[in-house]
Amino acid sequence: MASSHGSSPVPQSKNSDAFFKKEMDPSKRFRPVQSLPDVCPKEPTGDPSNLCDSPSLVADQHRWTIYHSKVNLPAALNDPRLAKRESDFFTKTWGVDFVDTEVTPSFYLPQITKEHFASYQQEITPREKIHEKCKNIYPPKDTFDRTLLYTHGTVRRYLSSHLLFQIFMKPDFALEDSITFNAVLPWSHFNTAGGKGNRDAASSKLLQEKLSHYLDIVEVNIAHQISLRSEAFFHAMTSQHELQDYLRKTSQAVKLLREKISKIDKVMCEGSLRVLRLTLTRNNCIKAYNKLKLMATVHQTQPTVQLLLSTSEFVAALDLIATTQEVLQQELQGIHSFRHLGSQLCELEKLIDKMMIAEFSTYARNDLNRPLEDDCQILEEERLVSLVFGLLKQRKLNFYEIYGDEMIITAKNIIKQCVVNTVSQIEEIDTEVVVKLADQMRMMNFPQWFDLLKNIFSKFTIFLKRIKATLNVIRSVVLLVLDKNQKSRDVEDPLQKDSAKDSAVDTEVAYLTHEGMFISDAFGEGALPALAADTTSQRNVSPSSEPCSSDSVSEPEGTTDSSSSKEQTSSSVTPGGVEIMISDDVKLTDLELGKLANNIQDLLYNASDICHDRSVKFLMARAKDGFLEKLNSSEFVALSRLMEGFILDTEQICGRKSMSLRGALQSQANRFVNRFHEERKTKLSLLLDNERWKQAEVPAEFQDLVDSVSDGRISLPEKKAAAAEERKPTEFLVVEGQKYATVGTVLLLIRIILEYCQCVDNIPSITTDMLTRLSDLLKYFNSRSCQLVLGAGALQVVGLKTITTKNLALSSRCLQLIVHYIPIIRAHFEARLQPKQFSMLRHFDHITKDYHDHIAEISAKLVAIMDSLFDKLLSKYEVKAPVPSACFRNICKQMAKMHEAIYELLPEEQTQMLFLRINASYKLHLKRQLAHLNVVNDGGPQNGLVMADVDFYTGNLQALKGLNSLDLNMAEIWEQKR
Repeated sequence: MASSHGSSPVPQSKNSDAFFKKEMDPSKRFRPVQSLPDVCPKEPTGDPSNLCDSPSLVADQHRWTIYHSKVNLPAALNDPRLAKRESDFFTKTWGVDFVDTEVTPSFYLPQITKEHFASYQQEITPREKIHEKCKNIYPPKDTFDRTLLYTHGTVRRYLSSHLLFQIFMKPDFALEDSITFNAVLPWSHFNTAGGKGNRDAASSKLLQEKLSHYLDIVEVNIAHQISLRSEAFFHAMTSQHELQDYLRKTSQAVKLLREKISKIDKVMCEGSLRVLRLTLTRNNCIKAYNKLKLMATVHQTQPTVQLLLSTSEFVAALDLIATTQEVLQQELQGIHSFRHLGSQLCELEKLIDKMMIAEFSTYARNDLNRPLEDDCQILEEERLVSLVFGLLKQRKLNFYEIYGDEMIITAKNIIKQCVVNTVSQIEEIDTEVVVKLADQMRMMNFPQWFDLLKNIFSKFTIFLKRIKATLNVIRSVVLLVLDKNQKSRDVEDPLQKDSAKDSAVDTEVAYLTHEGMFISDAFGEGALPALAADTTSQRNVSPSSEPCSSDSVSEPEGTTDSSSSKEQTSSSVTPGGVEIMISDDVKLTDLELGKLANNIQDLLYNASDICHDRSVKFLMARAKDGFLEKLNSSEFVALSRLMEGFILDTEQICGRKSMSLRGALQSQANRFVNRFHEERKTKLSLLLDNERWKQAEVPAEFQDLVDSVSDGRISLPEKKAAAAEERKPTEFLVVEGQKYATVGTVLLLIRIILEYCQCVDNIPSITTDMLTRLSDLLKYFNSRSCQLVLGAGALQVVGLKTITTKNLALSSRCLQLIVHYIPIIRAHFEARLQPKQFSMLRHFDHITKDYHDHIAEISAKLVAIMDSLFDKLLSKYEVKAPVPSACFRNICKQMAKMHEAIYELLPEEQTQMLFLRINASYKLHLKRQLAHLNVVNDGGPQNGLVMADVDFYTGNLQALKGLNSLDLNMAEIWEQKR
């Protein structure tokens, strides 16, 4: 009656943080009645274990099953009689993996905190306070049964029942509550002072009567309620008997039905169900047998791996480990005996990684330290391919760095061994006195050191060829894997379609023997051959592996694969002809493979740089005492050609230029050029300082030298053996049909110029430097010869008495010879310069201009000599008898001497031009003197005397050799009439 008050959603506590939920409907607390399982299925469906273990009313009605159990597993585990449950209850029976795990919170349910109810608390707290206040002021009106008031109609019964229901019928009635206890037993009547015992006895009696009265009221109310529902009570008792009869009849019908169903089960169903059970049992036995066979194969993994590692079959060992791990994860997952095998295989795989790196390091050391003979065969190519493929499989992409480190060490050892071998063959070097190899090497002369350098270069060439062959094999493996990846992407869609078709084959179990064959055992062995033929794939593990029967599980030489493995292999051939098997389990991206291929190519470039760097250090060690700077031209040219040849060989092998050795050669070449130029310039300076500027005889070798230049060969001729009859020297140097009278210095200068040109041919890298130095040499000769001849420096340097016209003419002719060869030299250098360096050719243009200016100055000097003579002689000229006068005789005599001095030195054209200029000077002075003497062309006696002298001059001048056709135009000596 009072239970209706307990469903209020209003909080029943004064604490604002505590709230009570409304009680759920009792009908919702009961689970729905589950239907009985199908006792006679038409065919076995679902899990076989469910089919075998399900209860059956027909077969199991008289047999005890787990459904009769009264205690379940949680009840057993939570037995209150046990003080403490054993902590290892599960792990000691089911393994160490069966441990308590923390349930991760759901990602879809939020974390409910107190803050989520903050708004509700703020909203409901004022209402709760108002409700509590009203409840204290106005007591509840429905705490008693109003029907009692109208039933009896007396105020006394109402008050009694009101008090009774207000106290005893409260939902939270409890005598432990002090307020309730004081309301039921008012102790205030018993706590008075002493001496009032009679009053206490009366109060106790009154309380007892009051409680008895409450009991009477309750009994009366119960009787009243029974009287109100008596008809329904008696009707229920009557219906109970009828219900029992119905239940009895129903029980008999059910019993009869069960007997009939039991007979039907024995006749029609029991045999069929037994067949299904036996079939499922057989299949389970096959699965267990195949699992045991697979476990036996997996058990042989570690011995097989050890056997493969003993023969350095790293790839096969890694494939076996990968396949075994796949089988453990997919088909043997949860096997207690293999719980540590996965970690053991991982450790074994790490060990194989270290072994492969150590093996590759050993291979690189053995390959590079082989005797450097004239062959480039690859050392154990199959072993190299296997190592590289294994390293790629394990993603050890920095293995090429090991090879690079070995290259550096081997390059050092090559030079050291060559030096030791060469020193041991030289008796002059005492190795006990001179301990250091560098000091021993510095004691060699140039031929010995040159042979040593040639030997080092030849060893380095073979060394680079061997490295290139090895790196080509490594790079080919990387490129084959890259090509395989690209092809696998191209055929990915067809493979997916084929795999979908293969998956349509309904097989109960598939297992793999050590051969790598997938074999399916279904319901009969008749389908084995066809299915095995469709699912067999061969793996090439080692050259010695042989196929064996599919039932063999004891031989450890093979590998195992999971039935779900998608690994495939393809055969490829390296450039060396070695066939390799490339599997799809090399999971490297195209970017990684491409970067690795580029790094391997860079390693070949680094090998070239290493050889060049070691060669540079070898050269610098020899050049410490200035040995290379002291080489003569032929020795340095031989050294330069050797180094250039080695540089070209390395560029051809490696396909890239290395600048270190070329830079060292350029540095040495620059020093050589400086020394070469200083020696030639010093030599030329000494020659000029001792030159007396007299015509020198031309030896035959110089004439041959000039002739070779005329034929287009700008080089020094080789020294020939002394002929039986030596050719006599000639007076003139014949160049392209022209005779040149020269001095000895110019002949040697021509040879020096050809030495510069030949150095350019021998050492192309010094072309620009040689051009600059040759320009400087030519300028020096021009300026120094000008100082000595025109500047009369030879008077003090050589001790000449005077600079004669013959000296001047000879100097002019020597300059003309040099000018003749400047265009040839320019063309020679132009053919060896880069187009961007053509601007340097302007030096030859400036030199040519300087030489022409110098020649013009010499000509002017010759004219000036005669001009001063004319001025001196004609200033004293008087028109009188006898004719010819002494003045004109003296002039003709000096002209004849001039002609005699220069005619054989200068060409006829230059002689004529020179005398025309001298004649013009003569006419100018004569004209001035005639004007001074007032002699005019009037046909008078004085005019006649002058004309006689002029005819004498003209006749003598034209009588000179080569001047007979000279137009003197002597009419210009007379003043023109105005």
